[in-house]
Amino acid sequence: MTKIAMRTPLVEMDGDEMTRIIWKQIKDIVITPFVDLKTEYFDLGLENRDRTNDQVTIDSANRTKELGVAVKCATITPNAQRMTEYNLHQMWKSPNGTIRAILDGTVFRSPIIVDGIKPLVSCWEKPITIARHAYGDVYKDTELRIDGPARAELVVTYPDGRVEKQTVFEYKGAGVLQGLYNTDKSISAFARSCFNYALDVRQDLWFATKDTISKTYDHRFKDIFAQIYEEEYKAKFEDCKIGYFYTLIDDAVARVMRSEGGFVWACKNYDGDVMSDMLASANGSLAMMTSVLVSPDGIYEYEAAHGTVTRHYYRYLKGEKTSTNPMATLYAWSGALRKRAQLDSLPELEDFANRLEKASIETIKSGIITGDLNPLLARDDKKVVTTDEFLTAIAAKL
Repeated sequence: MTKIAMRTPLVEMDGDEMTRIIWKQIKDIVITPFVDLKTEYFDLGLENRDRTNDQVTIDSANRTKELGVAVKCATITPNAQRMTEYNLHQMWKSPNGTIRAILDGTVFRSPIIVDGIKPLVSCWEKPITIARHAYGDVYKDTELRIDGPARAELVVTYPDGRVEKQTVFEYKGAGVLQGLYNTDKSISAFARSCFNYALDVRQDLWFATKDTISKTYDHRFKDIFAQIYEEEYKAKFEDCKIGYFYTLIDDAVARVMRSEGGFVWACKNYDGDVMSDMLASANGSLAMMTSVLVSPDGIYEYEAAHGTVTRHYYRYLKGEKTSTNPMATLYAWSGALRKRAQLDSLPELEDFANRLEKASIETIKSGIITGDLNPLLARDDKKVVTTDEFLTAIAAKL
């Protein structure tokens, strides 16, 4: 069989643990038999990030800016336990956070909808898209361990020598300290990305922070969104008969749980991380959520919205069979291939990406599923299979 040709390579960012195993299975079973795959490979596995002092993460993001499209596997963000387990030189920051900071984009995450799998929130009739700001905040924070009594101060020094200083806290004993930042430029890019996306899908846009508590930091987000909406997008939204409104994050959560769905929910970086996992789980599985980072200048990085599935990986290492859902990672590949095809005017490749997604949905609808979907799929003749068996069934439909 003649394979479908590619012209420009994708940036391929490999990852960790069980998702790294699934990554190779997807390529071997449902992509390379059909596509003459071209990628530039970067190993973002934790060992290689440690070995290169995380330079490999920076290099992969910069190459993405040059090639325009990347596909990324799930990766470990190490904690103290991982420091010991992997004998790391330091506790490296989130690779996703590093990549997002370099690309300065917005992450859009939506559930993968399958007939027969009903959301756990009974009133949801339409998918909800999370628009997650992908810059700064806790993912690029600075942290200190305070050993004893001390005064923590926030100090800003301007180029002209002017200094602003504010006391953060007077420590009576040991504690911890965290510093966050963001920029008007990145917040503005986030706002425009959200407004443009809402117009594209013709859905209402919600935005939520906690400006009643964070009266300067979060309030700046609120003000920038409001100004850009009034000056650039209000008339366009009214023409499309869609709306934009701001509310507090706790109110937004309550509204979401009572809504029918069918809107874009813009969140700050951490809020978007947490809320997208909640939405994914409520729609069937953490592995049933698409995720794409879009930069203001049209750079795309597709990834799975979940973690590295550590529990299954340890079982895999013992030789046990696992039934890990590969849908989110598969959709990362199909999304990246589709975007590459669109940018390079390759209709055969775009058609393949569409058929790959259709085959995966039809496989689930036929009753062939991974273990996480077993309680959720409403049919009697379903069959729980391993990950490679599930991918093989998709390949047969292709």
